[in-house]
Amino acid sequence: MLAHNNQLMLVRHYFEKGWVGTRHSHPHTQLVYVVSGAIRAEMDGRVIEARAGDSFVVDGGVEHQASAIEVSEVLDVFTPAREDYRELVNKTSPAF
Repeated sequence: MLAHNNQLMLVRHYFEKGWVGTRHSHPHTQLVYVVSGAIRAEMDGRVIEARAGDSFVVDGGVEHQASAIEVSEVLDVFTPAREDYRELVNKTSPAF
């Protein structure tokens, strides 16, 4: 997670070639931007192949799945912020 407040969250992901994510849905609207590499996303019965510089939106509540065609860096913006990600970071970050 790079930055967040209650309304918005920016997350960076690094994917190895061949990575396949779990099919899932969440109530958050998700904006996906491919920084480098290439990914495939399946949602709403359609397949999107996105390469460096491409972006797309996943509406909240839509079941989707992503996979990495190449080694990739991806930025995700979620609105509202994802509590599950915030909790994960809090569990793995040292307390100060």
